Amino acid sequence: MDTTTAAAAADRGTSRPERDRPTRRGRGRAARRAAAAAKAAGVAVLLLFTLFPVYFMLVSAFSDRSTASTGTLLPTDLTVDNFVYVMTEGDFGRYMLNSLGVAAVTVAGACVLALLAAVAVARFRFRMRTAVLVMVLVVQMVPLEALVIPLFLQVRDLGMLNTLLGLGVVYVALSLPLAVWMMRGFVAAVPAEVEEAAYIDGASWPRMFWSVLFPLVAPGLVATAIFAFIIAWNEFVLALTFMTRSENYTVAVGLRQFFGQYANDWGHVMAASTLITLPVMVFFVLVQRWLVSGLVQGAVKG
Repeated sequence: MDTTTAAAAADRGTSRPERDRPTRRGRGRAARRAAAAAKAAGVAVLLLFTLFPVYFMLVSAFSDRSTASTGTLLPTDLTVDNFVYVMTEGDFGRYMLNSLGVAAVTVAGACVLALLAAVAVARFRFRMRTAVLVMVLVVQMVPLEALVIPLFLQVRDLGMLNTLLGLGVVYVALSLPLAVWMMRGFVAAVPAEVEEAAYIDGASWPRMFWSVLFPLVAPGLVATAIFAFIIAWNEFVLALTFMTRSENYTVAVGLRQFFGQYANDWGHVMAASTLITLPVMVFFVLVQRWLVSGLVQGAVKG
């Protein structure tokens, strides 16, 4: 066999794996593209499933009464008559102010009490500390329906029925168990050496609490505020039970007036639902900025 034939045979023997490499790479790229397309399709379906109720609510809220009652998916004649009726004839502005007042009391009370309780159970050693934490968690497991009558009797005996302050106090009690557990985790995550260093530098306990501990647990406090606000804004059963005067209704109870015995005014219902949703979204967007800054601040200070 001459030299040319031997070289050709050697070429054929060594070039076969090299010729297979582009094919394997092409198959790998095709598999990755197929996986990416499947993920994109799954995300699109999930977004459609999640955002469709919001889309339907907005379309019905901005449609006229006849169009909204048919449940159309495409807007035809856009109008704000439903919002005008809800705010004027439905007196929904008063209900929103009532809910904002109750939410303010709930957020302030839950954040302050949960922070102090979390510091107590995370930093101080006392008898039956674990039992207290377990009892706090057990209270959170009790169904709300089982608490309606006892809470009603207590609020009545205190003379706080049909008052926004009484309803806010009840919401504080409902949000405290989970809020204490949330805040306890944030307080316990702060090393005790940080507080001891502040004491060595001559800081008193109030100074240490405000300048050292509070900035580090600010993200947990923001999460507690979000949780308490959602409870106060969306709760219906207790607000309906404790409020017998229409001028003291919250938004959850005020929405009920647009539901009739034989028919529902869906345009007004969706317009009121849109108004109920907006403050929650605005509050979350504003608090989210503080949450991110609190996380960064805590990471730098820690």
